[in-house]
Amino acid sequence: MTTLVSSDSTHARQRNEQAILAAAEQVFACHGYRGASVQGIAEAAGLPKSNVLYYVGSKRQLYVTLLERMMARWNAMLDDISIEDDPAEVLEAFIRSKMELTRRHPQGSRLFAAEILQGAPFLQEYLRGELREWVQARARVFEQWADKGLMDPVDPVWLIFLIWSSTQHYADFEAQVLGITDREALSETDYRRITDFLCGVILKGCGVSAGP
Repeated sequence: MTTLVSSDSTHARQRNEQAILAAAEQVFACHGYRGASVQGIAEAAGLPKSNVLYYVGSKRQLYVTLLERMMARWNAMLDDISIEDDPAEVLEAFIRSKMELTRRHPQGSRLFAAEILQGAPFLQEYLRGELREWVQARARVFEQWADKGLMDPVDPVWLIFLIWSSTQHYADFEAQVLGITDREALSETDYRRITDFLCGVILKGCGVSAGP
């Protein structure tokens, strides 16, 4: 019986935490850090304000958690790359995974974009520390691929920026995309076509070929 109660409690905690994170992502993306409130997040999550504070600690901690979670999702595909990998396969998988995350988590992308446009007040330490080191490590692998003739010697840092920006564009600037293309929303077919286009253009620019 003790195990059952403990299991139920764990599941309840996980459900509440996920509800809080989903609600907070929506509220922060719509109102920014200053405009969002813990009370507003609690109402969106359908939980008492005290529960939100219990699970996440503070508004600031919740905000930073969401930002870092989004970056971790985006970059997971490149975490374990090595010189032995095929650059075409790695780059294509990275682009496709980033576009899928844009489709599934547009609010998280907009939240990150809003933070950067404000000068990244909550992410300066992360950007100048952990993320800078992550980019430099990936860049060294790209340079080794180029040295072996597996891809063209493109600037690896600018390449990473290009993939980040081109894939996130369809969430961050959705209103522009929909207005110009006269759509109410992008369909799964639209996302597949966009993804295929980005893979073809970026991989060709790196001197490698996309898979069949």
